[in-house]
Amino acid sequence: MKVSGPKPLDEIEREIAANTRAYVVGPYQQKRGLAVDSNQRSFVARLDEAVGLAAAIDLTVVEAVQVLLTALRPATYLGKGKVEELAERIKIEEIGLVVMDCALSPVQQRNLEKAFGCKVIDRTGLILEIFGRRARTKEGTLQVELAHLNYQKSRLVRSWTHLERQRGGFGFLGGPGETQIEADRRIIQERMSKIERDLESVKRTRSLHRASRKRVPYPIVALVGYTNAGKSTLFNRLTSAEVLAQDMLFATLDPTARAIKLPHGARIMLSDTVGFISDLPTQLVAAFRATLEDAIEADVLLHVRDVSHEDTQAQAADVQAILRDLGINPDDGQRVIEVWNKADLLGETERARQLEVAAHRPEESRPVLVSALTGEGMDRLTAAIETRIARSRPVYALVLEAGDGKSLAWLHANGEILAREDGAEGGLTLTVRLPREREGAFTARFPQAERQR
Repeated sequence: MKVSGPKPLDEIEREIAANTRAYVVGPYQQKRGLAVDSNQRSFVARLDEAVGLAAAIDLTVVEAVQVLLTALRPATYLGKGKVEELAERIKIEEIGLVVMDCALSPVQQRNLEKAFGCKVIDRTGLILEIFGRRARTKEGTLQVELAHLNYQKSRLVRSWTHLERQRGGFGFLGGPGETQIEADRRIIQERMSKIERDLESVKRTRSLHRASRKRVPYPIVALVGYTNAGKSTLFNRLTSAEVLAQDMLFATLDPTARAIKLPHGARIMLSDTVGFISDLPTQLVAAFRATLEDAIEADVLLHVRDVSHEDTQAQAADVQAILRDLGINPDDGQRVIEVWNKADLLGETERARQLEVAAHRPEESRPVLVSALTGEGMDRLTAAIETRIARSRPVYALVLEAGDGKSLAWLHANGEILAREDGAEGGLTLTVRLPREREGAFTARFPQAERQR
């Protein structure tokens, strides 16, 4: 097989076509038989996740190879013997792309491409590729492009042979003796600056939308969780919407919000967000912070977990770490509800165990076991949401005269009627819960009402 010279990252990524035959290589450092990461994930779970990421861009994964390392090699990440072994297998299987489930330096990526005779991308490049294909909104596409350019810029360090040339003279092509690497870096920086200006405009528009929502005003309930935990399926179940929900990593990238009515009449704004993942590229942590603004400002957060997944604890720890980075306390039971999703995939023994674990949690932070697919547990979940929202809302008791339908309609539109008792002469005794922003209008309209709490 002829080994062609390395190509720039953008050319390589444009050539990643659907159904490309691919190897997924998981090079993991050994330490007492465990993967070396903050949550001690198993090697198998990490490799399975990498295969899932590859499948998310329709690659045909021919084989997933686990490589256990005692030390990292500066030139190729893998040891020389393993590189040669993989190169032979790649040639026999006619592999077009190798996905390395790690972060490669530009030099390591280039050297592996030369050794394997095919394209190589690392975990960062793969996730960027997924985000590039999935983003739909203007903000989403701008954020992804900015992250791509940031990544490409870091690759312009003795990576590609075409960058070693010099070109000279003409003003519009750069100054005398300007190297190709300098020109490429300048072009990338100019494009990044333009995108950042465009993003500022989009962010201003989003902030205006948020301000208008606050004037409505509905409490915001945001769904957060590990990718593929079932957030979009839960969103669809609660809102009867048709947001893309597939058994696929990063099915949702662009934030979606819908207003829904809870059983007692309270209206909320439910917001779906991008899924979290371990080792999320630093470029994307910064770039997608704006898409998580609804989560940062939310009154209630639903931390959706796939409790049927073998790595559910490690996934939860990753989500909690990112929430802390965003300034949110994941242990705040007043604000965060753990939603243990995919109960339909649990056997009877495991379901009983999960329920027992949940029962031993303090009541204010007790998780809710649900199945977004079948609808199991939705009543418990909406009740938990109502309880959290209600804690900050005042409750009043009042009596309406018989036939005062106008006042009753106002109460239905602006608050929640918790209890209703018909009086002997046709009057109504009501217990009403109000949003704080409606309290002033309520007391002005019903000065006779007595506050309960």
